[in-house]
Amino acid sequence: MLFDLKSNYQPAGDQPKAISELVAGLRSHEKFQTLLGVTGSGKTFTMANVIQEVQKPTLVIAHNKTLAAQLCNEFREFFPNNAVEYFVSYYDYYQPEAYMPRTDTYIEKEAMINQEIDRLRHAATQSLLTRKDVIVVSSVSCIYGLGSPKEYEKSVLQISVGNLLRRDQLLHRLIDLQFERTNSDLKRGSFRARGEIIEIMPMNEEVLYRLSFEGDNLRSIQLLDHVTRKFKEEVTKVFIFPAKHYVLSEAGKQSAISAIRSELAEQLKEFEKAGKILEADRLSRRTRYDLEMIEEVGYCNGIENYSRHFDGRNEGDPPSTLLDYFLTPPKPGEGGPKDFLLMIDESHVTLPQLNAMYAGDKSRKDMLVEHGFRLPSARDNRPLRFEEFQKKINQTIFTSATPGDFERLKSTKVVEQIIRPTGLVDPEVEIRPLTPSVGPSPLTLSRRRGGVHLGQVEDLINEIQIRVEKKERTLVTTLTKKIAEDLNEYLTEKKIKTQYLHSDVETLDRITILTDFRKGQYDVLIGVNLLREGLDLPEVTLVAILDADKEGFLRSETSLIQTIGRAARNVDGKVVLYADEMTGSLTRALKETNRRRKIQIAYNKKNNITPKTIQKKIGDIRAMFGEAEADTKDILKLELTAEPHEIKEVIKEKEKEMRDAAFNLDFETAAILRDQIVLLKKELKGVKALEGVKGR
Repeated sequence: MLFDLKSNYQPAGDQPKAISELVAGLRSHEKFQTLLGVTGSGKTFTMANVIQEVQKPTLVIAHNKTLAAQLCNEFREFFPNNAVEYFVSYYDYYQPEAYMPRTDTYIEKEAMINQEIDRLRHAATQSLLTRKDVIVVSSVSCIYGLGSPKEYEKSVLQISVGNLLRRDQLLHRLIDLQFERTNSDLKRGSFRARGEIIEIMPMNEEVLYRLSFEGDNLRSIQLLDHVTRKFKEEVTKVFIFPAKHYVLSEAGKQSAISAIRSELAEQLKEFEKAGKILEADRLSRRTRYDLEMIEEVGYCNGIENYSRHFDGRNEGDPPSTLLDYFLTPPKPGEGGPKDFLLMIDESHVTLPQLNAMYAGDKSRKDMLVEHGFRLPSARDNRPLRFEEFQKKINQTIFTSATPGDFERLKSTKVVEQIIRPTGLVDPEVEIRPLTPSVGPSPLTLSRRRGGVHLGQVEDLINEIQIRVEKKERTLVTTLTKKIAEDLNEYLTEKKIKTQYLHSDVETLDRITILTDFRKGQYDVLIGVNLLREGLDLPEVTLVAILDADKEGFLRSETSLIQTIGRAARNVDGKVVLYADEMTGSLTRALKETNRRRKIQIAYNKKNNITPKTIQKKIGDIRAMFGEAEADTKDILKLELTAEPHEIKEVIKEKEKEMRDAAFNLDFETAAILRDQIVLLKKELKGVKALEGVKGR
C-alpha cells in the first residue's frame, strides 16, 4: 500500500457514508462526482480517506494560494510518510508584459519570484517523476505552461560513488542543467568548485551535496546543512534535477533556434507587406537578442514565449503543464500514462477561474504579437483552454458547500455531507438594519466613513467588545478593499486589534496574518472575498456581513452561505447580517442554512450529542516555506559536530553578505545575517571548548 493515512479519529457523522459512496463511484468508473460538504463537516478528512482507499496519485486544486497552503498542511498531517507537495505561482509580484496601443505604452514584464515557493514547485515535479505516492495541492497555476516533463526527466543527472567521472565534465553538465557557478555562498540552483571538492545545492531542498574526487574517481558524497556545513549523512548516489523547468538537449536547442529563425523571417515578411516597418524592426531586434542569449547561455528572459518550439509542438497545441507530470510514468519503462485522481476544492469558485484563464491571456498576447513585441508562437505559451483541461483529466471529485451548475449537470452522483461529527449546528443568523432605531443619535447614523454606514459599524463594535472580553475572534466582510482598509483604520483608532486581508496582500503575508489571528494577535480580521471559502478558523464566534442587502456577486446566495459557514466551527458561532431589505439571495441563503440546521439538530437529538467547538492545533503554515525564522531556530539546535575551519568559512561568507546587504541599504537582510553570525560564533566557541576538553 502506497498511501498510509494517519489519524487519531475515525470517520463519523456523514463521513462514512460519503467515503463509501465516493469510493464506490470511483471503482465503477464514474468520471464526475460532487461532495456537497458543509463547513466543519470534515471534507478534507473525507478526501484523505478516499485517497487512502483508491491509492492513486492525487491533484487537489484550490482557488487561492492561502487555501492551498492550508489544505497542503492538513494533508501532510494525514499522510506524514508520503509526498504531499505545494504548487502555486511563484510570483510575489507579477506585472505581465503588455501593450496599450491607445497611449502607445509598452509595459515590460516585472516579476518578483519567491524562492521558497519556487523550491516547492521543483519538489512537486520531482516527486511526480520519482514516486507514485504523491498528493499535489495546487492553485490554477497547474494549467499554465511548464517545461516538458520528458525533457526535464531526460536531463536528470545521476551521480554515483565509485563511477569514473571527470571533474570538468561534471561542471559542464551542471551548467547545461542551468546551475550557476559561484565562488561565494551557495543558493539553490548553484554550485561551487574548489580543488577536488565540488559543492552543489539542488533546487528542491536546502541541503548541500559535497562531492570529493580523487583524480577522475568520485570518492564520497556527503549531505551537509546548507547554513552551518554540519555533516548530516553520507550517501552513495544522488540525482540532480535541472535548475529550471525549461530545459532541452543541445540537438533540441538547435532545432528550436532554427524554428524560431524561420518563424521570425515569415513574420517580418508579413509586417513588411503590411507596411509595418516599426513593428518589423522592433520584432527583429528583440528576437535576435533572445536567440543570442539562448545560444550562449541556454536561457533568456521570457524564454517561455518560445516554448512551442522547444517542445516541438504544432501551432495551437496545448502547452505542457503540471497535469502532464501527473500523466508521465514515475520511472522509464513503467508503461503508459499514470492514472490520477483530481479533486477540485470549493469548485463553485475554482471552476470559473479555470474556465476564464485562457481568454484574458489570449487578448493580451494578441496585442503584443500585432505590434511586434512577440512572435505569433508566444500565443501558445498560455494556460489550457477549459476543454483541453477536461481532456487531460480522468476521474474528478468536486467539493463545495454550494456546488455550481457545472458540477450539478456533470456529476452522476452528488453526495451530501451535512452532519458534522462534532455536533456543531449551522450558526444562528440575525438580521439587523444598517441604521438601527436605537442607540446612536440620528446625526451619528447618517455619517459615513469610506463608503460604509457608521450605524452598522458602531453596532458591530459593541459585538466585537463582547468577543474580545471572552478572547474570541470576529470576521468582518466588506464590499471593497478600500472599505476594508478604512474600517481597519477606524477600528484601530477605537483601540481594537484588527487587520485586513485582501488580494493585494502578498501570499506569505496572508498566511502570517491568519496564523497571528488564530493566536490572538488580532481580535478582528476584515476582508472582502478571501474570508469565504475553506478558511478553518475555529476561534471565530462572530461573522459580520456589512451591507448584506447589496445584491451582486459578493452578496449572492453562494457568497452568503459560504461566509455564514465561517462561524460554523465554534459552538458559540453567530452571524449578523446588516441589511435594510430582504433580497432574493438573502432569502434563499437563510432557507438553506435553516434546512441544514434542522438536519444537524435532529441528528444530535437522536444520538444524544452535545455540540463541541472544533479543537485544532494552531500549526504555523509558514514552516512549509522555510523562512529565515526557521533557519535561526535550526542554528540554535546545532550539535557540536561541525569542524572549526568550516564554521569560520561560513562566518566569513555571512559577514560579506551582511556588508553587501548594508551597502545596498537592505538592512532587514543585514540584521538577519548578523543574528546568524552571532549564533555561528557561539557554535564555533563551543566546538573549540569541546576540542580543548578532548585535548586534556
